Amino acid sequence: MESADVVIIGGGAVGAATAFSLTQAGVTDVVLVERGQLASGSTAKSAGGARLQFADELNIRVGLRSLRDFEGWAELIGAHVEFVPDIAFHQVGYLFLLSTEEQLATFRTALALQQSLGVPSRELTAAEAGAMVPQLDLDGIIGATFCPRDGHMSPEAVVQGYAAAAAAQGVRVRQGCEVTGIRAEGGRIHAVETAGGPIATDTVVCAAGAWSHDVGALVGVDIPVTGEPHWMFFSPENGGLADDLPLTIDFSTGFYAHREGPGVVFGGREQTIEEIAEHALRRLPVIGELPIQSEWWGYYDNSPDHNAIVGEADDVARFFFATGFSGHGFQQAPAIGEHLAERITRRPLSIEMDAFSVGRFARGEHRTERFVV
Repeated sequence: MESADVVIIGGGAVGAATAFSLTQAGVTDVVLVERGQLASGSTAKSAGGARLQFADELNIRVGLRSLRDFEGWAELIGAHVEFVPDIAFHQVGYLFLLSTEEQLATFRTALALQQSLGVPSRELTAAEAGAMVPQLDLDGIIGATFCPRDGHMSPEAVVQGYAAAAAAQGVRVRQGCEVTGIRAEGGRIHAVETAGGPIATDTVVCAAGAWSHDVGALVGVDIPVTGEPHWMFFSPENGGLADDLPLTIDFSTGFYAHREGPGVVFGGREQTIEEIAEHALRRLPVIGELPIQSEWWGYYDNSPDHNAIVGEADDVARFFFATGFSGHGFQQAPAIGEHLAERITRRPLSIEMDAFSVGRFARGEHRTERFVV
């Protein structure tokens, strides 16, 4: 039987970042198991955004730590592999458009918190937002916020970079290998059953995104995560929108858009082009002039309070999990991977994340993140 010190279930951003972080902590006897191809789940379907504009202090701290990897990507991954995948990190900022006094007050409170932690976010008038994106229809907009360190990138390239750097240090990556069971007895893990055969281990990381509930059920651990489909659309034309267009979000409706290569990507909370178009045409009318070349959807791995679920199971030793990010998993992967590696190796924690424990729900201690797109 094959054996490993750690088996990671899920080859998306969180799983790949965890594998890499384990090697940085000196643990290289690791198997990363993915039932499809790397980044083929929710990671590849995401907008690839990374932002510091959150309302929850812990999310801001996680974002700051994660940006360190994205901003120093070439040096970080280049220390381990000759070819570094270009993540195409466009730090063009996030522009949040606000249309009610309540939203404005909430974002002002969050801005003060962000700025106290060193985040260069700021409030804009509606006119300043319009100067930044001249194609906007500002009807109903009373203000905005912007952070120049926010941006978007290629999620697939991030996963490939982490996985390649981890593999160069000994991590075995198993693609097309579905997990079919986990052997556990007396509150301890003994092996992970896969389509390619069992892997003896006493430590498992569940980084399976929207499928984490099913993985937890294999060892009797209830991880309260549900998948919510979100759609995105791509036009090969840009309608004159600038190359440095911020990732622009109409906070009231959830409509967002950003440049992607020669064209534009946009999406929202609704699941059909007809529903999303209503908001798109109202806020960014030029969208109506663009042809749609492709569309796709992916899951948000929603938790009950739209905040991450990170930690170790109480009743099954060394069963770790990181899920429930509610659309923020990709951008938080670097910090989460480091945190899991520290917990697995029992090292001091760079960021304390007890507030993200699964036990908070049973205790009635929901920690709601209000800035969910």
